[in-house]
Amino acid sequence: MIPLTLQQRLERAAARWPRRTAIEDPEQGSVDYARLDATAGRLRDRLCAMGVRRGDRVGFCLRKSADAVAALYGAMKCGAAYVPTDPLAPASRNAYILNDCAVAVAIVDRRFEAALRREFEALGRVPPLIVLDEPPGRALPLETALDRLDGAQPPPTASTEPGHLDDLAYILYTSGSTGKPKGVMISHRNACSFIDWCSDTFQPGEDDRFSSHAPLHFDLSILDIHVPVQHGAAVVLVGEEIGKDPVRLAPFIAAQRISIWYSAPSILSLMAQYGNLPAHDYGALRMVLFAGEVFPVAHLRSLMEQLPEPRYFNLYGPTETNVCTFYEVIGPVPSERTEPYPIGVPCAHYRERVVDELGHDVPPDGEGELCIAGPGVMQGYWNLPEQTSRGFLASGDGERWYRTGDIVVRQPDGNYVYRGRRDRMVKKRGYRVELGEIEACLYTHPIIKEAGVIAQPSPDGLQVRAFVSTRDGTRPSIIELKRFCAERLPLYMVPDVFVVRDRLPRTSTDKVDYQKLKEL
Repeated sequence: MIPLTLQQRLERAAARWPRRTAIEDPEQGSVDYARLDATAGRLRDRLCAMGVRRGDRVGFCLRKSADAVAALYGAMKCGAAYVPTDPLAPASRNAYILNDCAVAVAIVDRRFEAALRREFEALGRVPPLIVLDEPPGRALPLETALDRLDGAQPPPTASTEPGHLDDLAYILYTSGSTGKPKGVMISHRNACSFIDWCSDTFQPGEDDRFSSHAPLHFDLSILDIHVPVQHGAAVVLVGEEIGKDPVRLAPFIAAQRISIWYSAPSILSLMAQYGNLPAHDYGALRMVLFAGEVFPVAHLRSLMEQLPEPRYFNLYGPTETNVCTFYEVIGPVPSERTEPYPIGVPCAHYRERVVDELGHDVPPDGEGELCIAGPGVMQGYWNLPEQTSRGFLASGDGERWYRTGDIVVRQPDGNYVYRGRRDRMVKKRGYRVELGEIEACLYTHPIIKEAGVIAQPSPDGLQVRAFVSTRDGTRPSIIELKRFCAERLPLYMVPDVFVVRDRLPRTSTDKVDYQKLKEL
């Protein structure tokens, strides 16, 4: 069988299962595979008429919706890569991202248009925009936008660009240590190798109902959206508000008969504590997948005691590889266990090495940095050749080994245990957070002289603490500092705690002493 690109896989699904539900939006209704593919095809025609060609980028700033799913497939049908942004992030950040990768067109919800235009103008280029209104009760406002554009000038019908497996499929921007987000470039080959591994490992079927809890700019969404398409299954969209509320989310999962759940552990922990899970019927739920951060054992134990029937998998991997190792947690969790479960063994499409600081392989039971090679590893960082080069371990045989930055040790049974980070990147609620980017933001505050940001474990996950001193000795309020950060960073990057001090501790080389900050 000839391998198919992502857009070809949607067309195959529409041909096989035209009337099966593709997207279930509890707020705006369902969309079947035929309609999803047809709307993506209409968008392809419009984008091609606007000059989008193979190799271009199409950005969007949309709430998670059937429109957003149609938009990303419409972009790929042109041979372009899709670039999703976080609709809750500041407009300045989203405009930077879309300008950085020079999107040919941006598709945006009406509520974001004005702010994005202002930010684009400040950057010197406003890309052509397709603006979506949000009429209540209609599953695809994109259709309305296309009707309006077609009424003015119908586009010629274009054919789907089959493309090549090594073409870019999407670019996901993650927190960057330089203070600017960086784009992780993922090809169709990269994405499809992961999707095929998921299919082989979890054996989904056309009757499955997948959760879509992660936002589309987050790499968990790749499993949520593209794996169901492989099998004609349904994707149930979980709204932003309900997705953070365990009291409402617990009955939602039961009522929607979700069979495969995937999220960061943080919301699962909250549901185990506050969701009153025994009060609901989870008979459809057969698999719980979690990734992005360490799952506190006490909360995992509670969840598995309340929901003992599903299979539980711990999935691990950075955006640059998506999932690269996995571990099935077999219940019950022993009462005496306090250590987190392993991150497991490499996925079938990957190979691993563990190296020391010089890049030399450590002994089989030695501790070191996990490096990954295989068809799922990213192409590189958008327009950042030096960072791309630093991200890989040079190998004499020409193999590209991605340096995850995660320190692991291999157990006698072959499973890897996560020990910590080599650098200052952490995972919070599944999102990658470069502490240096938060510091860079704080240094733009007119009165802040010093900034040091650390992350420390807490009973409910990871807590980010920011220590600052000011130029004139004044003490800004915590509310002011939080507001300042929220206007410039995604909400998940805003520090949980601010500490204002006269000065920050320094090392002998006059750098911020992070070890002392942790002791404070």
